[in-house]
Amino acid sequence: MTYALVRRRPAAAHLDLPTFAHATGLHPDLVRRFTVLGLLEPVEDARGDWWYPVAQVAAAARIQRLRAGFSLNYAAVGLVADLLDRIAELEADLRTRSRRSGD
Repeated sequence: MTYALVRRRPAAAHLDLPTFAHATGLHPDLVRRFTVLGLLEPVEDARGDWWYPVAQVAAAARIQRLRAGFSLNYAAVGLVADLLDRIAELEADLRTRSRRSGD
């Protein structure tokens, strides 16, 4: 078994909770709520601190747009976001197949 002599912090492409909250314009408590609901996906370090990949800033903006634009509750926001992701995957797959077949 090996032990790290120095605690590693996630790469610079990750933001801590206060920085992420500031970047998204969300209150840190709301960021925590989104994380617990599974709407945001941070990386957890050895201490249990959450570090948010920079790409999660776009996910937070999407959550805000869905909530404001459609007056969805947070559970519905998660469902709609998952469905939109699945649609995007299917459309990308369809485009790839169309290119291969020469259509």
